[in-house]
Order: sequence, then C-alpha cells, then structure tokens
Amino acid sequence: MIRVFIGFSRAAPLVSSVAAFSINRRASQPVAITHLALNQLEGARIYTRPRHELQSTDFSFSRFLTPYLAGFQGWAIFMDDDMLVLDDIAKLWALRDERYAVQVVKHNHVPAEDVKFLDRVQTKYEKKNWSSVMLFNCAKCTALTPEYVNSASGLELHQFKWLGDDGLIGELPHRWNHLADYDPHAKDVSIVHYTLGGPYYDEFADCAYAKEWFAEREAMLHCDQRTTKKPVKAAS
Repeated sequence: MIRVFIGFSRAAPLVSSVAAFSINRRASQPVAITHLALNQLEGARIYTRPRHELQSTDFSFSRFLTPYLAGFQGWAIFMDDDMLVLDDIAKLWALRDERYAVQVVKHNHVPAEDVKFLDRVQTKYEKKNWSSVMLFNCAKCTALTPEYVNSASGLELHQFKWLGDDGLIGELPHRWNHLADYDPHAKDVSIVHYTLGGPYYDEFADCAYAKEWFAEREAMLHCDQRTTKKPVKAAS
C-alpha cells in the first residue's frame, strides 16, 4: 500500500481534493490518502502549535507529523495540496532508498517576489521547497514526535536539522516537484507544484499548467448520467 499524506487548507479545500484525484486517477497500485486537516489533528491533541504570523498554509508544520502518523514504520509520502500529479505515484514510490531518512527534490529556489497567494509573505531560506514533497523512511525519522514538531522552529523543521546529518537526505528527480512559473515549462513533468499561486485563484487563472489543472478538476466533477429520460410521474 502506498501511503500518501496531503496538506489540507481550510482556505481552499478544493485544491487537496484535485490533488488526491490526480493521484488516484493514474496510480497503478493501491493508494491510501490522508488529508492533514488541522481540525482532526488538533481535536486529537496531536498538533497543538499556535499559528505563526509567517505561516502561509495550515500544514506548514503539521506535514512533519507524517512519520508519526505512519507509526514510524515503513515509508510514506507527503505532498503539499497545491499540486497536480501527472504520473503514476508508484513510480515515485519505487525510488525509495533505505540509505536515506527522507528523499526530496533539492531545489535551489530563491523567490524574487515578497508576496505570494492570498497576500502571504514569501519567506526566503535555505532548502526552500524541499519539504513540499517528501518521501519519508519513517523508521529513521523518530525525532519527529508531536512534542518536537509542536515546539521546534520553522527553520529547524524545514531545513531538516532534526536529522543532524544532511547525508541522510536523498535526492529525487526534479520532475517530482516542478515549480510552475519558476522552472522552465517542460512536458516530462510528474508533479506540478503551483507554489506561487494556482489557477484556483482568479489572479493566477492563466498560470503555467493552468489548463491541466482545470481539466483535472472537470474530470473529478464528472458523473455519468442516465442516457434515457426517466418518465415523469403525474401529479396527483
């Protein structure tokens, strides 16, 4: 079973649904998808961290609870909600390498803008966007207890300081976290990441890979209908 954890945003709940659909539509192996909804994590007292003023999404920090939620056993994938999976997730799963605690696309991403979607502050730091797609070797991530995730600084978490050794961070092919409107447009993309803002926001309706996202949403909303009209029952 491929375990996938997707960030869930209360400000844009449709986004994670499209991301999940894009996985299920193309997966060649069974997939179990969990949405990291804060109301559930807070209700279970697993996540107690107060929201930070620089926090741009509900799951900025709760993503690091993935190994804990997986029982610190086996492997699990985390991905942001603002993504479109255009490939078989089993291909990403097949890249698991026991030498590493976590595997990521090692972007050298220095955003030029200071503001991103919903007027959120665009923070700049080393290893930015590395944590937006993570392939976790959960047994090697036992430092990520709820106590640690709830108390560690944002940089400690997103810069993987909890590992103590950057040599435990493996590299994934770039196609598994392609940054729309930053990276050059390419056809051989496995995951599109709308990190600046996706087409579900009016102001980004013409962003890179917008047509692909709208097509995915329409496919998700499709439902076969009766081809013959049901007789109308006469009023009594």
